[in-house]
Amino acid sequence: MHFLDAWAALPASGFLRMALPVALLVLAVLVPGRPAARFSALGVALSLPFLRELDAPAGVTWGWVLLWLAIAWRAGSGPRGAPGAGARLGALESGTIGLLLGAALLALVVAGVARLDLESELTRRSSYGVLFVGLGFLHLMLRRHVARAATAFAAMGLGLQVLQGVVRRVVTASGPPAAGLPLLATALAVALALRVASVRESALGSSWVSDAHDLHD
Repeated sequence: MHFLDAWAALPASGFLRMALPVALLVLAVLVPGRPAARFSALGVALSLPFLRELDAPAGVTWGWVLLWLAIAWRAGSGPRGAPGAGARLGALESGTIGLLLGAALLALVVAGVARLDLESELTRRSSYGVLFVGLGFLHLMLRRHVARAATAFAAMGLGLQVLQGVVRRVVTASGPPAAGLPLLATALAVALALRVASVRESALGSSWVSDAHDLHD
């Protein structure tokens, strides 16, 4: 009940502000194609300056904005090939499994957060960060494209940034962790994913995971 009360106490304006980046990431998870990927990444970038739940210095927040702008730019570049019928069937199978696993993981972690004895604001922030991580996991499972993995890693990193803000609020004995660590780790993961995608596009002409499987076979 404390978990539900924490969210019920949130004003409508605050709920809409927090719901916007989540809705954009859900769009990226469920809708294939470059326009949806670019639109969602650009929308997340524009919404971050208003996302107080990051609880990060201005430099870190603008670092996240630049990272998501880079992802939005990369989403529209590269070859426009599409997977074949067999690959689409494989994507459907793995996507179904990923959706079920992601939903189960998200439900378990949110249930764990709901049992924590935190104040209402920290309860909301904790579950909000977990939601970002869960959406990143779902994106990684459903969108079988190496370049699109950058969006998944960025969503997970965004969730870790929110969760780190909670940690910095409740852990004071040994000092709070550096605010920029999630951004740095995420930027490295995104850069690696985009580099792998670039190499595969140059060598194979495609960044689809299924194409690499077909080449191996």
